[in-house]
Amino acid sequence: MKTYNVGYLVGSLASESINRKLANALFKLAPEQLRFTEIAYADLPLYSYDYDADYPEAGRRFKKAIESSDAILIVTPEYNRSIPGGLKNAIDWASRPWGTNSFANIPSGVIGTSPGAIGTAVGQQHLRSILGFLNSPQMNSPEAYIQFKDGMLDDAGEIADEGTAKFLRGYMQEFHDFVARVLTVLPRGA
Repeated sequence: MKTYNVGYLVGSLASESINRKLANALFKLAPEQLRFTEIAYADLPLYSYDYDADYPEAGRRFKKAIESSDAILIVTPEYNRSIPGGLKNAIDWASRPWGTNSFANIPSGVIGTSPGAIGTAVGQQHLRSILGFLNSPQMNSPEAYIQFKDGMLDDAGEIADEGTAKFLRGYMQEFHDFVARVLTVLPRGA
């Protein structure tokens, strides 16, 4: 089977982010045909079209990392019923200058965790709207709004609850299958 290079973004810039912990646990549950590489964005300045004429190196590197990925997985918290500002800023960098949208035709998935009972449902809906505008085919089902609770992860950083692990294993299998379907119809570089 073909191996897919998945670039992933963690919506939180916090060093102890529960979404980073979720991302690392997900990778252990994913099919072996998915290879994950973090696409960092903390060094990006706040986007302004003033940069468009002479795009800074950090912006070019970020765009290239998105474009070099077969798929994108975004693991994000919800801030104030939306996505974190740093993540939105990064997406803006990747979509500019106008006409050079790096997300176009790259399959994407969205998942997140929060201590709240509805997980990251509202923030994910905002993110899906943005990705839709950017012409990124999205895995719409299953949705995954994970409530982070004490004991969700064991000491090895793996999902401790077997029911949650089974659900997330299924989510990652569906993500793999979705990426394979999209890239069959929209091969990279075509």
